[in-house]
Amino acid sequence: MIYTIMIIVISDKWILIKPGIGKKRVGWLNMKLSGKVAAKILMAVLAAMLVLAGCSGGSPSDGQNNQSSANAGGSAGGSNDTGKSPNESTQSDDAQYPITIKHALGETVIPSKPERVVTISWANHDVALALGVVPVGLSEANYGVEDDSGLLPWTKQKLDELGVSEPNIFRDAAGLDFEAISDAEPDVILAAYSGITQEEYETLSLIAPVVAYPNAPWVISWREQIMMNATGMGLAAEGEQLIKDTEQFIADQASKHPEMKGVKAAFIAMTPGDLSSFWIYMPGDPRGEFLQELGMVFPDSIHPYATPDTGFALQLSAEHADALNEADILITYGDEALLAAMQADPVFSKVPAVKRGSMVLIPDGTPLAASLNPNPLSIRYTTEEYIALIVEAIQNIN
Repeated sequence: MIYTIMIIVISDKWILIKPGIGKKRVGWLNMKLSGKVAAKILMAVLAAMLVLAGCSGGSPSDGQNNQSSANAGGSAGGSNDTGKSPNESTQSDDAQYPITIKHALGETVIPSKPERVVTISWANHDVALALGVVPVGLSEANYGVEDDSGLLPWTKQKLDELGVSEPNIFRDAAGLDFEAISDAEPDVILAAYSGITQEEYETLSLIAPVVAYPNAPWVISWREQIMMNATGMGLAAEGEQLIKDTEQFIADQASKHPEMKGVKAAFIAMTPGDLSSFWIYMPGDPRGEFLQELGMVFPDSIHPYATPDTGFALQLSAEHADALNEADILITYGDEALLAAMQADPVFSKVPAVKRGSMVLIPDGTPLAASLNPNPLSIRYTTEEYIALIVEAIQNIN
């Protein structure tokens, strides 16, 4: 008999202990303790487990000689036992394990084909669902949801297609719920589009292998989202095909509106009540990248303000509003009140796109606003609506 134990130290006052026998896991023992008491309990539990281990038999797990390395790459194969593709026979099953995925927080080794997939943070579950895999647990959407479901409409639509009416949703908008994540008993945790810290990554890694972001928090293209998450599930080949299919969909939509090609566009963020500063989403951010997918270009006037440490967005004070002068159109979260405030402002009113009203105003907190961080499901759900607004702004250029 093989005895197992999982211990997670959340802080100096909280520890989570999950003992088990073989693969059978028992519920968490969630304890709020002083640091000294916690340490004594940990030592006692570990000592007991060593004694039990000494009394039990067992053989080492079979070794794997084949190694597949991936940085948003890898071999194909794998599925999820709680949500297999309706067309399961099209999914390959020839991945070579262990699979190694390198990312910004370290190197993750996935020892065998994941059967139970958990996704956290933003949109990673949409990649899994697009590949026909239903996560055994997923983070609630914390923006753009217009009911209490925790699901954006394209996610709900795909879950319905896959016959799932009651998904396991983590109510973790205020912080990761480590206990709920562990209770889902994942074989892999997908967090390619996230901002998890090194400490959170290490804690999650005590539960299951974690696929984190490639270079920096929240900086990832939709292609990288697909490939890193797909590789983590052993579905790299399917991920590559999903990318091709999504690229074709975008190209088909863009071809209907050739007037977008070559237009200089920037995605910005600001608030009507405080025009002292603003943000520009860079091409490395999915919002900025998607504009280029549609045939538009990033204004050269912005580049001098960026540095290697800029990350997914550049913050500038209002005195640098001239960075936007080359933009033919501007996209932002907001409504007519924001445009009116900018046109009345002594600084922003001098920006050509603002002056002539060549702006795409996306109502804040709506599904469309949420979809501007694109993924394979949201792209199909809202691109036509988004393009219609862009074309309308372009008509105001002259």
